[in-house]
Amino acid sequence: MAANAMAHAAVAVRASWDTNPSPKSPALKSAKPLRVPPSTPPPPPAQSLSPARTSSRTAVLEKDFSQLLNASRRSTSKKGKSDEHYLGYETWLPVAPKVNKPRSIYNAASLAYLGDCIYELYARRHFLYPPLSINEYNERVMKVVRCEAQDLLLKKLLDEDYLTEEERDILRWGKNIVSSKTRTRKRVGVAVYNRASSFETLVGYLYLTNVKRLEEIMFKLGFLTGASSELIAEELRMNLRKKSATAEAVHSE
Repeated sequence: MAANAMAHAAVAVRASWDTNPSPKSPALKSAKPLRVPPSTPPPPPAQSLSPARTSSRTAVLEKDFSQLLNASRRSTSKKGKSDEHYLGYETWLPVAPKVNKPRSIYNAASLAYLGDCIYELYARRHFLYPPLSINEYNERVMKVVRCEAQDLLLKKLLDEDYLTEEERDILRWGKNIVSSKTRTRKRVGVAVYNRASSFETLVGYLYLTNVKRLEEIMFKLGFLTGASSELIAEELRMNLRKKSATAEAVHSE
């Protein structure tokens, strides 16, 4: 009997430990209420613009973009013969690796990735003078590197028939790049996004194969190139005039 009573007492004590934990036990600590983040309203559905509104919007973008680039062009009073090098180098761009046939090594997305970087470098350098606040500097650069701006630049080159057949082939190659930037593609539309990607592909391709031709195209589009001196700019303008005169003479024949 005594043994049974002790066994029942032990069971009771064990049960008290199981069912009545001490206040220091983590189980009795009050759990913090979960904070539910406020629900964000869904974005408004994209509205399709009529052809008239689309053309009007494009004209406004072209005018603003042209004024933005021209605002940073500067004249210089430096006279005399200009240096053929930029700070002792043949070009101000980083030296590209020697790749004879980029299309046999890289896909279009890789060249567009490289071209995006090179193009933004042109944009940042273009707005470096006159000195601006970092916010205004970044705002101007961001306006130029957007897909809409790249689409306008490519349209200018195509409308003026400035690109060679090889360069047009690169555009066709880079037009159907599969990208994960779905938000940007939805914002600007598939057509604009694809044309901007093809333009970046062309910039990356020329950077690897023909930097001189890349400089000519970027100057044609309104960017400062070379050493950004007025003498170098005038030399490029003369070359463009010579090419235009030669093309007109061939066409007249």
